[in-house]
Amino acid sequence: MPRTVIPPRSHRRVPTRTAAVRDPLPLMMKAGLAAGIALAALCLALPVRAEGPPAELEAGLAKVDAGLMHQLATDPGIIAAIRAQNTANAGLTEADILAQDKAWRAEVGTASTPTISAVASNPASAILHKAKEGSEGLITEAFVMDNRGLNVGMSDTTSDYWQGDEPKWQETFLKGPGARHISDVDFDDSSQTYIIQLSEPVIDPDSGKPIGALTLGLDAEALGNL
Repeated sequence: MPRTVIPPRSHRRVPTRTAAVRDPLPLMMKAGLAAGIALAALCLALPVRAEGPPAELEAGLAKVDAGLMHQLATDPGIIAAIRAQNTANAGLTEADILAQDKAWRAEVGTASTPTISAVASNPASAILHKAKEGSEGLITEAFVMDNRGLNVGMSDTTSDYWQGDEPKWQETFLKGPGARHISDVDFDDSSQTYIIQLSEPVIDPDSGKPIGALTLGLDAEALGNL
C-alpha cells in the first residue's frame, strides 16, 4: 500500500540548535550552580553550525554508527519484529494510528498501561534494553519504529507511540538506505545530561528496502569521549 505521512501535531516542539546548546543560564538554574557552570562550559564549547552535529561529537557518532547502530539495525530479532508489526498494521487507517497514539499518551505515568506494556514487554524491547544496559551509559534510550512510524520496541517508555510526524522517522525511513538524522544537542531534565539522537532506517536484508527506523539517544559527554 502507498506510504502515507500524517501531518504533524501542532503541539510538537522541534528544538533549535541555538536554544539547545548556546543558552547556559537555564541549565545552570536546573542543574545547580556548580553543575551548571560545568554544563555551561561544555555547552559553549560546542560550536553552532548550519548543518551537521557539533564537531566534537562527529568521531563518536561515526563509531556508534559503525558499531551499536549497525549491530541493532541488522539484529535478526529486530528485523523479525518490524516485519511482523508491518504485516499486522497494514490495514491501519490514519484515524486508527492517531487513536492508538492518544491511548498511549494517556497511559504515560499511570498505573494502567496496556498499550505501553504490550510494547515494553516484547522481545524487540528486550534487545534494546540489553543494548542500553551494556553501553556503560552511552545509550540513554533506544527505540525502533515500523513503516508507519509506530513503536515496535523500546528500552524506555517514550512520550508517544507514533513517531511518524517527526524527523527521526521522516528523514530516515522515507529516504531509504544511507539516510541518517542527527538531532540537536539538548538538555535532559531527568538525567541532568546533554543528549543527542542518532536515527537511521532499518533495511530488510532480503529486499534492500527500508522496513522501519531505529533511534538511539546518546549521552553527549560519553559520546565525545569515545
